[in-house]
Amino acid sequence: MNAPNASGWKPGTPVEGHNAMSGPDTATGNRALMLEEPLLFEIGHVETTGVDLPEPQAGANRLGGFDRKDPIGLPGLSEPETVRHYTRLSRQNYAIDLGLFPLGSCTMKHNPRLNEKIARMPGFADVHPLQPVDTVRGALEVINELAFWLIDLTGMQGVAMSPKAGAHGELCGILCIRAALEARGDAREVILVPESAHGTNPATAAFAGYRVEDIPANSDGRVDLEALKARLGPDVAGVMITNPNTCGLFERDMKAISDAVHEAGGFVYCDGANFNAVVGKVRPGDLGVDAMHINLHKTFSTPHGGGGPGSGPVVLSEALCPYGPLPFTARTKDGVVRLVEEENAAEFDHTKAFGRMTAFHGQMGMFTRALAYILSHGADGLKQVSEDAVLNANYILRSLEDVLDAPFGHSGPCMHEALFSDKGFADDVSTLDLAKALIDEGYHPMTMYFPLVVHGAMLVEPTETESKAALDQFIMALRSVAGRAKAGDETLKTAPHYAPRRRLDETQAARKPVLAWNDPDMA
Repeated sequence: MNAPNASGWKPGTPVEGHNAMSGPDTATGNRALMLEEPLLFEIGHVETTGVDLPEPQAGANRLGGFDRKDPIGLPGLSEPETVRHYTRLSRQNYAIDLGLFPLGSCTMKHNPRLNEKIARMPGFADVHPLQPVDTVRGALEVINELAFWLIDLTGMQGVAMSPKAGAHGELCGILCIRAALEARGDAREVILVPESAHGTNPATAAFAGYRVEDIPANSDGRVDLEALKARLGPDVAGVMITNPNTCGLFERDMKAISDAVHEAGGFVYCDGANFNAVVGKVRPGDLGVDAMHINLHKTFSTPHGGGGPGSGPVVLSEALCPYGPLPFTARTKDGVVRLVEEENAAEFDHTKAFGRMTAFHGQMGMFTRALAYILSHGADGLKQVSEDAVLNANYILRSLEDVLDAPFGHSGPCMHEALFSDKGFADDVSTLDLAKALIDEGYHPMTMYFPLVVHGAMLVEPTETESKAALDQFIMALRSVAGRAKAGDETLKTAPHYAPRRRLDETQAARKPVLAWNDPDMA
């Protein structure tokens, strides 16, 4: 190994006046079994190699003039050195398999291993989008079966399976709305987005060429119905509403909102990222929704965030179905599931599609995981999932509202996530300080500073997969840190003290990130 970590990290770096001072600094930089980990380039040397290769025999150069002019500069490591490097790095990561992951609006839930086993079956894991259709009949059956479940759970008419993430699904829904309006010669220009919607909603509408206008929330944290009605008019193409919303509340006026928008000639898009709170309990189609994306990687447990790719199928109402994108699957009278594409769209009376969202059919791995999750739970199990998710969130809300301000605690039970603010913290203590201190307590922080309508917001989503014992331990930790925040504990300003990395300059990290290693000898 070269000199100890040139990147500057020392796990035992002491903090003045803090109990991290209790142990001596170590010569290696290691702390117990948490090993110091330099960068790969700091471990190996370009002069060495981990394997011995025979000298190449001279032969004709077939590189066509593309020979490397400079040394490649890669460090040479043996296989054990390489394996240990990445294993040590993996230990410094936090994952849902290590502990509670309370990111609000993200539904970071346990992923049953059954789903992973199904997704890794060769017939699904090895399928290629360019295989002849006759060789992937089983995969098409899976896509079609999942589509059936999504339509049934939402009370909608059809579903576009190809969008690959939530925001991608939003764009799909908005493009369906645009296609429907254009088909009737109606060039509307405005999409209304309530303050309590996800931030991707206005971004999607703007990306699709619409002008975005805000609709305020009422004192309960829900859409101001009268303000929305007052703004509706012949220029409004539709609304994008997140339900349950980002304040963790169900939009009780959803049906009235849909009726008003339809009467004004617009369409209703619902952000279904929080569907986990209502699946099996409420069907968006019954509330007048015209389009809604479903995050398979949230509601149906497939890995989320850094754990894997997403998938955002979009369910559509009868009014928007004719404009849904290609391709999709359909079962014909002979019982065979067929793939509907441009070549045979007329045969399936689907000639008004706005186009494609992706080249192929979507995320097969997400489809298999989601269907395995749905079938293993069944309809009654999915209903129980949402009930338990809501119960857990309300347990956290009511267990903490005496030490943390709950701005909408008066609005009744929350749905799947509990929302708090920084009201009552000492003047120089912020939500960020509390979140960093939670890392020292062994927890990934909750979603911070979102939604924007709440100052210093902390959005906690426990999901249904956490036990009461796990929730009680998290509540104990958060109560402790909240008490320190209200008392103005100065050690919060330098937290985390025990993490592999100390607090970063987040502004510099966001605006001037250093993403490449530079050889100091070449600088």
